Amino acid sequence: MINGPKRRDALLAAAAGAAAVAGSYLATGWTPSFVVRPVDQAIVNLTPGPVVTFAIATFGDAGHLIHIGMAVAAVAGLFGAVAFAGLRVAARTERRATAAAAAGGGAWLLAAALTGVSIGALGAALPAAAVVGAGWLPPSADGPASPSPSNSAPDDASDREGIAADGSRLPAGVDAVRRRTLGVVAGALGFVVAAAGGRRLSAAGDDPLPDAPRSEGAAVRLQELDAAGLAFESDDLHDMVSPIGEFYNVDIAEFDPEVTAAEWSLTFTGETETDRTVTFDELVDRPVEHRAITLRCVGEDLNGRKLDNAVWTGTPIRPLIESVDPQGECDCAMLRGEDGYYVQFPVDVLAEGFLAWGMNGKELPSGHGHPVRVLIPGHWGETNVKWLSEIELLSVEDDGYWEERGWEGTGEVKTVAKLWDEGITELGDGRVELAGHAYAGTRGVERVEVSTDGGDSWTDAALSDGLPDADVWRQWRHVFEPDGEHEVVVRATDGTGALQSGEESGSVPSGASGWVRRTVG
Repeated sequence: MINGPKRRDALLAAAAGAAAVAGSYLATGWTPSFVVRPVDQAIVNLTPGPVVTFAIATFGDAGHLIHIGMAVAAVAGLFGAVAFAGLRVAARTERRATAAAAAGGGAWLLAAALTGVSIGALGAALPAAAVVGAGWLPPSADGPASPSPSNSAPDDASDREGIAADGSRLPAGVDAVRRRTLGVVAGALGFVVAAAGGRRLSAAGDDPLPDAPRSEGAAVRLQELDAAGLAFESDDLHDMVSPIGEFYNVDIAEFDPEVTAAEWSLTFTGETETDRTVTFDELVDRPVEHRAITLRCVGEDLNGRKLDNAVWTGTPIRPLIESVDPQGECDCAMLRGEDGYYVQFPVDVLAEGFLAWGMNGKELPSGHGHPVRVLIPGHWGETNVKWLSEIELLSVEDDGYWEERGWEGTGEVKTVAKLWDEGITELGDGRVELAGHAYAGTRGVERVEVSTDGGDSWTDAALSDGLPDADVWRQWRHVFEPDGEHEVVVRATDGTGALQSGEESGSVPSGASGWVRRTVG
């Protein structure tokens, strides 16, 4: 059984570990300099593919919370272990300064080793040292074991004594130690909460995104999309363009790479006549286009919320591929991002792609791949590599990140018509408005049908105006008069005349399929 001083030290060490993580977060924010980042990345890299697929299929978005929670717990445990070692060393010297110095120094070394940033490591070291220094007392402060209540006479001192777990009275000094330890632990937990809340408030006050380079024409495109949209009664349903802050975001890890435009470059390697590196300034000096492109997540549920549209500013990728003169039977290319993500495409598919540095007229946010990402028309969102850094031309096919984990990887998106909660609106005259978005990749959406009787009969919905962009969603709207509960079903037909598949399937391995069904009334 662990004795009293060691229990106390273990509690203080746990509080110091939590405070170290919180202090690092307060100092660095959710950046690669945060001490949790390298451990989270290791968990992502080392988790077997079947486990990743199971987590996505079973927990959905919560899967990300699970692995970041594991990383936070692991790192807090590491800092706690360092603090406990410092407390044990101090117990032999009986000096408070030794405890604080050992805990703080060990925490600094651990933080610097994890992140490679010595100054930022102080954010973890100082709180750990403060908790240990404030809470540590020499072993003698715990005092002798107290007699049981039956063997001790009540006196004035006993009124100041605490009660131990076995019912015996604690000497007043011991009870004071316990109160002090619990006070330090409570203070450490308060610091954790304050650090998290303070950092969120700081982030909320960040400056707005600057305009993207050469983005003047984006405003015209945004106006064209707005004019093509339908008028909805719902104020919450997205228009033809999703706001940047509401555009869905999925990555293999929780921490975005920090890459500036001045640092960024794209290198072409592999089966080429010559390797080539393109800088950001060279890229934005190329012919500019403003394309409306919709992205959909392969891992979402059939009626999930990971479907959004934006106007992207960038340049076509085909001239750059041609400039490096692919050699021999070079049929595929591996794209790699600064976050360690990689995906393979056939070269002829990649050549239709687009290198984007702007989003809705603004600079790409970090979470969407700043400074440059690739967009491949008609393919699942996961295949559009963010923080793009290398394109390797290959003569032999190879698996990408998600293909290694059991997904199809670079397949084309499936046709879908969505009906979200905010697309169901009761009108003042008793009727109900049904509205949403439909998407079929580069095939386009030709028709959306709505059934209010479970699929026995169908009515064409009104559609937003068609756009010249090849890879963009359309809005749909239908109004009906309910007479009780109705099973509403929606389905879309793509531009080739193919009807959306009614066969129901989950997202693994090639995206969810089926018709969206909702009970209305």
